[in-house]
Amino acid sequence: MSLRMIFRIVLVVLFLPFFHYVLPQHDIARITGTEVIRQDFSTLNRVFYAQAESGNAEAATRDVLFINTIRRPTYLFGLIRGSEAKDVMIYRNEDTGWIWPPYFKFDSRDLQGEAQEYTSTAENPKWVMITHYGWRNRFLTIFPNAISIKPIEGPDVRVIPWFNLFFAVAFVTLVMFLRAMWLQFRERALDPTLDKVGDEWDRVEAGVAERRSRLGRWLDSWKTRK
Repeated sequence: MSLRMIFRIVLVVLFLPFFHYVLPQHDIARITGTEVIRQDFSTLNRVFYAQAESGNAEAATRDVLFINTIRRPTYLFGLIRGSEAKDVMIYRNEDTGWIWPPYFKFDSRDLQGEAQEYTSTAENPKWVMITHYGWRNRFLTIFPNAISIKPIEGPDVRVIPWFNLFFAVAFVTLVMFLRAMWLQFRERALDPTLDKVGDEWDRVEAGVAERRSRLGRWLDSWKTRK
């Protein structure tokens, strides 16, 4: 395997989890309740939480809004969904403000009110589409951040991640465009310069070899005189 191929594989391994974390995902779920928990952050999970609500000071510990749901499991980046809602999923509900990722969310309290309105039971379910980003990890105690909640007709509604598809096409197009620019720059600027440097180096080597040859012939002439 060439070094170039290894470099490309490393880039893919790094970029795929990054995009999977920050790009929006859509879950079909039934909200079972909401709660507010005093969260103590650690050095391991602090980076996976957003910021305090807009207008509030950032502190080492603070109240975090959570939305409890039962959702349909998803596979292959959300393109394939399970047959029934059976996964327990808990979403945090935090303002992102102006920080990364750029969702510019300032209405976490309003979203919490919407979640309370759509709370339902298994006997009389109310199905919603929850748009979120992030991951759920029980070991690190991190949760995906809910961005919006939209009521839907039922659990079988088909959701196509148009933004992610357009983003993937735009990203691949940008990569190909930058690659074409680099190849053109290398062909017009770098390759001629490297060729000139190589020619100069060849001339230098040829000159050194010629001087060594002259020196050798001069030494040989003295040997024959002896």
